[in-house]
Amino acid sequence: MMQEIILKLRDVEMSFGTKQVLNGINLDVYKGQIIGYIGPNGAGKSTTLKIMLGLIDGYEGNVELFGEDIASGDVTYKRRIGYVPENADLYDNLTACEYITFVGELYGLTRKEAEDKGLQLLTQFEMEDVFHQRISSFSKGMRQKVLIVSSLIHNPDLIFLDEPLSGLDANSVMVIKDILEELKKRGKTIFYSSHMMDVVERISSRIILLVNGKIAADGTFEELKEQNKEGSLEGIFNQLTGFDAHKETAATFVSIVTGKASDQE
Repeated sequence: MMQEIILKLRDVEMSFGTKQVLNGINLDVYKGQIIGYIGPNGAGKSTTLKIMLGLIDGYEGNVELFGEDIASGDVTYKRRIGYVPENADLYDNLTACEYITFVGELYGLTRKEAEDKGLQLLTQFEMEDVFHQRISSFSKGMRQKVLIVSSLIHNPDLIFLDEPLSGLDANSVMVIKDILEELKKRGKTIFYSSHMMDVVERISSRIILLVNGKIAADGTFEELKEQNKEGSLEGIFNQLTGFDAHKETAATFVSIVTGKASDQE
């Protein structure tokens, strides 16, 4: 039985002025996969996400979501997408109810559907008491939960998450990881970008490492571990990106802070 391709990229390139950010990305993402999308800063992760979301154009190559070329001008595919950005500006003057209802209506839900479902979802995060409070009074973790709820309220088939655990406490992180696993079981496809290697290692069914705008590794964690002889995703990441000076850098940094040389020097 053939797997359904949800997302396809072919020879995708992107430049900003004279800087080449993406250098020929080829990728097939299948239904029900959790893709851990990792790479050093400046590797092109955010640019790839924004292209797939239809937030930027001017790229070369072909991008298909649900079998449709996103350059065709038909944006109905966006109704099937959920997105948690790394840095999002919420409307602080709105209440959680108003914001979630607003997003839900954009995705085609009625006001009552969005409000009822939003309250049910926030209740799972024990935030029902602040449902009608202004977002301006919320902590970073509370804001992140509102973002996560608003990204899932319309039951999307493809979910893009860019550092979704930012600001969350340990208990909430466990809940979100279990939510992602449950979504995967129900056929949802998740594209997860993060620098938290331990989380990516645990939740991803497939890991893609981007280096200098190119895919440097693509496989399950076990496959990558076998290929690179490293015991952790962090070790694999350091090996493939050529970054092996982290301990020396840390020791030098602390030496400057304390004014004392490291014991290892």
